[in-house]
Amino acid sequence: MEWYDRMNSAIDYIEQNLDYEISITEAAIEASCSSFHFQRMFFAIIGITPAEYIRRRRLTLAAADLSAGNAKVIDIALKYGYESPNAFTRAFRNMHGINPREVRTPGVKLSAYQRVSFHVEIKGGNDMDYRIIDKPAFDLIGKSKNFTNEDFFKKAPKFWKEYVCTEEYQELWSLTNGKWGAVTEAPLMSVYLPDEKGTRDSFTDILGMEKPAELSPDKFKVFRIPAATYAEFNCTYQTAAKMNKFIYGEWFSSTGYERDEEKADIAAYFPVAFMSDKGMGVRWWIPVIKK
Repeated sequence: MEWYDRMNSAIDYIEQNLDYEISITEAAIEASCSSFHFQRMFFAIIGITPAEYIRRRRLTLAAADLSAGNAKVIDIALKYGYESPNAFTRAFRNMHGINPREVRTPGVKLSAYQRVSFHVEIKGGNDMDYRIIDKPAFDLIGKSKNFTNEDFFKKAPKFWKEYVCTEEYQELWSLTNGKWGAVTEAPLMSVYLPDEKGTRDSFTDILGMEKPAELSPDKFKVFRIPAATYAEFNCTYQTAAKMNKFIYGEWFSSTGYERDEEKADIAAYFPVAFMSDKGMGVRWWIPVIKK
């Protein structure tokens, strides 16, 4: 089954359960991939997270239900997963610009978010250079924070930009003073480590560097990054997000590779992340296996 058939199976599952409980993990199973990979692919292609898609589709159907009949607001709220009328009203107003009770007002305008579908799109045939590399296991030392996939895009950039201005970050950086790692050949990295083999709706985001063998610090945690085969892509700090969107939105679907679900995505920075240098290089390592 091709990737777009698998993703459409996930959409079928979501659409058939909009008035029931929906599990992102179950949707990922329909897509034959981990929750981590499914959500990255979904966001890269659609531009919103699966959870946001579900919210918009439910509120679209809720508006249709309210305008088409005499159902009570509380009943519609419960039908689409809202435990209180107030929470439903806030969400409804954010999307439609009016309160649920105003839906039946003559001439009122409502927003509608249409069902998505995945398909093959033939584009301009632009080449994107990459190479397949093998890296042995190494130890990473650094600062970590857990994010849900939903929160990551909203909160992570601000969190890390604030963190690199702290004394703790200066202490972390001074452990190696920018010395490149023997395995990674990078002075600093962001490592995105899926939890429990990628089955949960969260992951560990780590900012750190490869730990020298002789270093035994007490303050910072050490993470073991397993050996992996990576697809390597080069870009700049300014284009790193666009490159990641391309990888998950187009590259996987057009090559014979799948993401290695148990391994970490790595963004290696040259020379230092979150600085003002627009020419700073970023090297993406995406763990892969052949289909």
